[in-house]
Amino acid sequence: MKYEDFVDLNHKPESEDLICDFRLEPGEMDYAFAAGGVAAESSVGTWTDISTEKPYVERLCATVFEIAGKNMKIAYPSGLFEPGNMANILSSVAGNVFGLKGINLRLNDIHFPPALAASFKGPKYGIKGVRKLLGVERRPLVGTIVKPKLGLNTKDHAQVAYDAWAGGCDIVKDDENLSSQKFNPFEDRIIQTLAMRDKAESETGEKKVYMANVTAETEEMIRRAEFVQESGGRYIMVDILTAGFSALQTIRNHDFNLVIHAHRAGHAAFTKNPVHGISMPVIAMVARLIGVDQLHVGTAVGKMSEGRGEVEDNINACKQPLGGIKNVFPVASGGLHPGHVPALVEFFGTDLICQAGGGIHGHPGGTVKGAVAMRQAVDATMAGVSLDEYAKDHRELKQAIEKWGED
Repeated sequence: MKYEDFVDLNHKPESEDLICDFRLEPGEMDYAFAAGGVAAESSVGTWTDISTEKPYVERLCATVFEIAGKNMKIAYPSGLFEPGNMANILSSVAGNVFGLKGINLRLNDIHFPPALAASFKGPKYGIKGVRKLLGVERRPLVGTIVKPKLGLNTKDHAQVAYDAWAGGCDIVKDDENLSSQKFNPFEDRIIQTLAMRDKAESETGEKKVYMANVTAETEEMIRRAEFVQESGGRYIMVDILTAGFSALQTIRNHDFNLVIHAHRAGHAAFTKNPVHGISMPVIAMVARLIGVDQLHVGTAVGKMSEGRGEVEDNINACKQPLGGIKNVFPVASGGLHPGHVPALVEFFGTDLICQAGGGIHGHPGGTVKGAVAMRQAVDATMAGVSLDEYAKDHRELKQAIEKWGED
């Protein structure tokens, strides 16, 4: 079969086909030829005639069935894929095709058929489960990251976590590059930080959670997750791209009684180039099927580069109907402070984890006051009161606004 044979604009995809939306810049090639090349090389075809081709293989051909400008849709028969094997699926539709000579290619969206989606576990908790665990029914959850991200010893790390919880944070998490360095060994950190969590819970009467970064070689990651669970932890965090989707799937398949918080460290290497690579909604959909409960999706404000449209697409990937697979809690993180809260809630809605690092620890009054200010911003927004008005009677919020302003 020639590349052109993989293009049929009259083709009607089957209900069980996997559909991929690509943006293709064909370079000097004819668009249909290049499009057919993508479909061929990501399914059963290759660049030349071969003697081993059999007639029955044609039923597994991917087909370009729609072309609109530089955008195209390809239907992949489900028989191409092993159910429950995300590495296999992505090696096909997001594999060697990105290296084809002379083209730029971006995978913008992916649509999983019900049966293939159901072969993955999906989130164990999702939005409803996380809210139930924390006992917070409606408002956005407030989180922070221990800062500085690296360098604190275990005792000081645990103290920063306690200060944040005492001030009103629901969630404290490790940063993405904190593992088990000599200055802060993993097991010691878990024991001491969870002890501070328990202290904060007893003093505030609120449930608190610690997101411990377990990212490591897969067997070590499993061991660390077991240690967190045995120590009374409720959460783990995984750097899903640097750890790898198969490692993530292994963690999920162990079915720990732990919420999985997904950090997307490294995503921009795939997502930032608008004409080549893989979009964040695709990464979000894959992570959701595998089974994360929370995922960083950008902010549309703050220090990260994604705009409102991109972040909205990421949120939709976390929450759109997907064959009974639970929703994923969207996490906004990156350069946030209390002045951003009204804009975030207006954009995200209340199903939001608002995670501020410097915007809490950089408060003029320190971490406790920074956490107080963030909760005050949430309380004001939920009450429909402007931050300026609320700040008249809430000194911590006023100080935060004076330092960082409002979005």
